Amino acid sequence: MTRLGSPLAWLGGLLALYLLAPIAAFFLRLPGAGANFGDPRLWSALEVSAAAATVSATIIAVLGVPLAYGLARARGRLAGFIGVAIQLPLALPPLVSGILLVSLVGPYTLVGRWFGGALTDSFAGIVLAQTFVAAPFLVIAARSAFAAIDPALPAVAATLGHGPLSRFFRVSLPIALPGIAAGLLLAWLRAFGEFGATVILSYHPYSLPVFTYVQFSSTGLPATQAPVVASLFAAFVVLMLANLRVLRRRHRRVARPPATPPVVQAAPRLDFDLAARLDAFGLQIAHAAATRHLALLGPSGAGKSFTLRLLAGLEATDAGHVRAGDEELAGLRPEHRRIGYLPQHSSLLPGRNVWQQINFGVGADPGVASYWLERLHLDGLEARYPDELSGGQQRRVALARALTHAPRILLLDEPFSALDAPVRDSLRRELRRLQQEVGLTTVLVTHDPEEAALLADEVLVLDRGTVLQAGRRADVFARPSSPQVARLLGIRNMGHGRMAAADTLETAGVRLVVHDDDLAPGTRVAWCLRSERVRLDANGPYDAAVVDVVDLGASREIVVRIDDALELTLRTVDADGLVAGGRCRIDLPPEAIRLWPENGAG
Repeated sequence: MTRLGSPLAWLGGLLALYLLAPIAAFFLRLPGAGANFGDPRLWSALEVSAAAATVSATIIAVLGVPLAYGLARARGRLAGFIGVAIQLPLALPPLVSGILLVSLVGPYTLVGRWFGGALTDSFAGIVLAQTFVAAPFLVIAARSAFAAIDPALPAVAATLGHGPLSRFFRVSLPIALPGIAAGLLLAWLRAFGEFGATVILSYHPYSLPVFTYVQFSSTGLPATQAPVVASLFAAFVVLMLANLRVLRRRHRRVARPPATPPVVQAAPRLDFDLAARLDAFGLQIAHAAATRHLALLGPSGAGKSFTLRLLAGLEATDAGHVRAGDEELAGLRPEHRRIGYLPQHSSLLPGRNVWQQINFGVGADPGVASYWLERLHLDGLEARYPDELSGGQQRRVALARALTHAPRILLLDEPFSALDAPVRDSLRRELRRLQQEVGLTTVLVTHDPEEAALLADEVLVLDRGTVLQAGRRADVFARPSSPQVARLLGIRNMGHGRMAAADTLETAGVRLVVHDDDLAPGTRVAWCLRSERVRLDANGPYDAAVVDVVDLGASREIVVRIDDALELTLRTVDADGLVAGGRCRIDLPPEAIRLWPENGAG
């Protein structure tokens, strides 16, 4: 909170004083001014302005909210041009706005003659003038509110079976409602106070601003006291009503039906061939899965999340197919694919409690929802809202929501990356149990090789929109196809050298026995060796100095150096007595050392 004595508070206070001082000065002079509140024309003008502003605000809301939603989602030059054009009334003098409107709906125009001249000097004229000058306030505020919505929320709703209109009314509109309400309030106030365009288009009947101007022109300030008071009072009442605090949400007890286990279905295998572009990024990926649990592993920007969105139907493909078993999904909208989707964040819907979140999917079975509520340890949390849950609880709710919709395929986009290590490990184990117990195909996006090893039977290693290596988990981890893949798999021990003999690698001045008869002596190679394959062995062939010992709790990571030249990292649970500065003997299994010729073949 800004202290009252701070420079910021003083600067803000100066503006507040300037805005309030004229109002205070007016009311100080009011008692002796003899304001005439009995003039029936005053109350007629007030009624006309309030009614016209309400009609204008209604028109602006009905037409402006869809326009704002479309502009927030649209891309391209046309959308940009429209976005600028609708703001023009804000920049124009109100009299100019009135002249523009007369050019369109005046009594001698085509539109004006069609309506028999009824669009000027009428209540309709006031509404037209107010709508023209006030609409941008609603459109700009609503567009900003829609643009600020997390794109994952409507995407998740689509995978839960909600079509475009349902996503708009049940997801986007409720979230954007505060911004829309603020814009609508500004539009009403602007319409209520509109003078310039109104006086050009509709001098009669009097609106309150026009009546005030007429009084001022005829007799000066004394005759304007009552209209000014009426304007201030009306605006104050509207502002007070608009700023009433919404009743605090109540945590009502949720009546849950008995738990009903989901029907276990045959999990389809995925077969996909995807070609797509996203701005300057291109993706070309194909895979026919041999198992039901697949991991997409790679660095940031590799196209993993984009691939997941293509599989879910949330992005359009340029070519290719997506098959779940024998069914082609590529031509189906996301709400018809029966694919569960967990984006990188939990993407829980604001304003809905846990029970409502889990049952949000179209056709969700409350009994199945109860089952997943219990299965994922969410009992007692049914009435809580998203901001009252921990990160782990939010992820469990998101998972329960997806599973309650009975998906055939579950897409997980780095679902546990933002969680604390104990919570992350617990949820990983829970998901692994679900994979084994429920008929479900899963596709996991991750940059963590250990997570991929735990939750997938097949691994696709991606980078820059292409597949570097694909296959069964054990094959990919044991025999990475390139140094780049080895780095992405988290292999620490890597280097360069040359073949000193058919079974001997020379690297950093150290000769290692390898198991590769295909490389001729003298061939320059890159190599790698997994840390867990380096073994402490009292009778091992290599003598090494201990550089560092790191206690990781469940295991220890030891850095050793052979002949003071070749540094290796190993992991073990048996490192008693080893300290930095000591020595040990190690064994490097020849078959565990992976080699690639430097020209990239292998």
